[in-house]
Amino acid sequence: MKELSYKIEDFTFNETKKAINTSKLHVFYGELEAIKDVSITILENTITAFIGPSGCGKSTLLKTFNRMNDLVECCKITGVVEVGGVNIYKNIDVSTLRKNVGMVFQKPNPFQMSIYDNVAYGPRTHGIKKKSVLDSIVFDALNRAAMWNEVKDRLTKSAMSLSGGQQQRLCIARALAVKPKILLMDEPTSALDPISTGHIEDLCKELRKQFTIVIVTHNMQQAARISDKTAFFLLGDMLEYGNTKDIFSSPKNEKCERYITGKFG
Repeated sequence: MKELSYKIEDFTFNETKKAINTSKLHVFYGELEAIKDVSITILENTITAFIGPSGCGKSTLLKTFNRMNDLVECCKITGVVEVGGVNIYKNIDVSTLRKNVGMVFQKPNPFQMSIYDNVAYGPRTHGIKKKSVLDSIVFDALNRAAMWNEVKDRLTKSAMSLSGGQQQRLCIARALAVKPKILLMDEPTSALDPISTGHIEDLCKELRKQFTIVIVTHNMQQAARISDKTAFFLLGDMLEYGNTKDIFSSPKNEKCERYITGKFG
């Protein structure tokens, strides 16, 4: 496979080993404080799960990592968010940030165009026009998303013809096509059947070899199966963060223990 002939601006990941680092982070929606003084370090090539009941701030925190909260008019952020050692809320090109930090949402959202064009959309947006290069990108992204063999003979067919699980993997391939360093996933399997969920989980474990993944999930078993680190949130506070096996076997925080064992939440 030929190396892709385009390059995005690199953040200094190799120097820091910290993919993401926040310090004294607060996020407000108007008067509501959604994230309260959260400091967290996420290392490269790990899967980190955010768990906690609905409305606890998991998705809000996730969206600070690629500034998706910029789209919310009443949102105010204080503190520091660094991606690859760069403070992303100071003098940063947001387009460059989002090339480095891709996102997959709760419900599959393929574009109403062909499978090929879905994957090629991002590279084309960033100036890649040569068909041979696009072909290489599409193959690489679909292969990474473990679906090349499923769709290689129908790349010109509408993405809407795919099953729900295939659509979600296509959205992952679309995110991978611009060669991010980090992949954010906001409940990516909540709308999928168990078999499709298993495909996504297997894919995450494979992608961890080359990417850093942060996943929001309400599925405790999923967090335990695939993540290296787990953070538990409640009402905007991060109450516990550590190795997943420790969080699930001997949580230190009483509220975390009650949530994991199903006593509340």
